[in-house]
Amino acid sequence: MSVVKSEKLITVTIVYWVLLLYMIASLAWWFIALEKQNNTITQIKLSELAHDAPAYYNKVIDIEKASKRKTTQYIGEGLTFLILILIGAIFVFRATRRQLKLSKQQQNFMMAITHELKTPIATTQLNLQTLQLRKLDEEKQQKFITNTLQEANRLNNLCNNILFAAQLDAGKYAISMQTINLNSLVKNGLNDCKTRFPTRIIQEKTEDEVNIEGDEFLLQMLFNNLIENAIKYSPKEQPISVIVSKNSANTSLSVIDYGEGILDSEKKNIFKKFYRIGNESTRKAQGTGLGLYLCKKICEAHKATIAVTNHQPKGSIFTIIFKT
Repeated sequence: MSVVKSEKLITVTIVYWVLLLYMIASLAWWFIALEKQNNTITQIKLSELAHDAPAYYNKVIDIEKASKRKTTQYIGEGLTFLILILIGAIFVFRATRRQLKLSKQQQNFMMAITHELKTPIATTQLNLQTLQLRKLDEEKQQKFITNTLQEANRLNNLCNNILFAAQLDAGKYAISMQTINLNSLVKNGLNDCKTRFPTRIIQEKTEDEVNIEGDEFLLQMLFNNLIENAIKYSPKEQPISVIVSKNSANTSLSVIDYGEGILDSEKKNIFKKFYRIGNESTRKAQGTGLGLYLCKKICEAHKATIAVTNHQPKGSIFTIIFKT
């Protein structure tokens, strides 16, 4: 399918440039034709003049001036049309590229979301069938139930991301601001992660009573997306650090991982909707391309900033700054 789409894109691009060149060539042809006509008319007018007529040279000068004015007019009109054609061509070309890029990102999103939805659904279905068909002891039953609840929470988080992204685009989400203990919010997210990923090492460093003004649902989504992003893109044996700090000017929340890191050229793109680093066909990490986009939007809604920097010797640091 990608090969077919690539061929269609090549065909459309060739047709586009052929039509553009044809329009420019037509414009040049009309200029040449009009200039020839102007020269012909000028020669006819000059030939009709009697050499012994009074003011002969003055009339010749007037005819030649009129001819030059016509040439200047043709050049001016030609350049105007050429500039308009080029501006229109650039606008159409850029708009087409944006549309094709968005279409590809949306296709990748649909592929990713299908996979992301199928995994927890399949796991939940398998667990429930096992509980239904087999007589398990209490310990094993609790293990299957816990695993099913974890997958249900994962599915719920995914649905929340999709629904909030849709509400955000439609401008229909009303933010409910209240005083929130950032430490409690972080601990809730970490407890959920430790339950879902019991083998991961998560280090935390927080301060007492770090309160901020914000929407609890959105801020929880913000932190969950950041910590899941760190878990997703860092080695299982490496720790993940979460740091909450506060001073007189602001409150900061940092999530540090030891993954592959992010190239400087990619840092400006990772917060775009549907954007994911790498090739969709060879990428191993799961995801929808919505997590960091929502993080950016949630920060903007809270008048906070989010930035990513390199972690030495390896990895990334995502830092959110809340103004106090």
